Amino acid sequence: MTMKLIESKTLGTAAASIEFTSIPQTFTDIIAKISVRQSSNFGNPYAPISFALNSSASNKTSRYLIGEGTGTSSPNYTEFYLWTPSNSTTANTFSNNELYIPNYTGSTNKSISIDSVTENNATGVLNAIGAGLWSNTAAITTLTFNSIAGNFEAGSTVSLYGILKGSDGIVTTSP
Repeated sequence: MTMKLIESKTLGTAAASIEFTSIPQTFTDIIAKISVRQSSNFGNPYAPISFALNSSASNKTSRYLIGEGTGTSSPNYTEFYLWTPSNSTTANTFSNNELYIPNYTGSTNKSISIDSVTENNATGVLNAIGAGLWSNTAAITTLTFNSIAGNFEAGSTVSLYGILKGSDGIVTTSP
């Protein structure tokens, strides 16, 4: 497996979205590593962020397993979400998220894996894993992350990587 950085963006000032355009079509899969924080209070310590593929707002389904404090839930959405601290959490605490999209250039619907972790120091934590389906056969050329609670704060970073399958035709994510 070969993993190569396509582009990394770190905000110097607050912004409502972080976008990757003209994603090269030369890889097998793409993976995004996301560390962000939102500037507004969402009504609880953890605010969702959404992301769009090719600027599409439709044909999305997702299912999550979410652990927060002492409870769990397994919601279904017609949107794709990652979670991040809102401004009511401990200062300078950013989220850890990963988004994996296999066969992003293929002519079939796109499956998506999501892993999201955020915390409010010793008072709380949210951990979510999700699976999504974008029912669209277009190759993914644009990926946009959107803040739902204000803006992404300065210092928020998203790095996009391309992954190539090995010589045996199999993509492996561990040595």
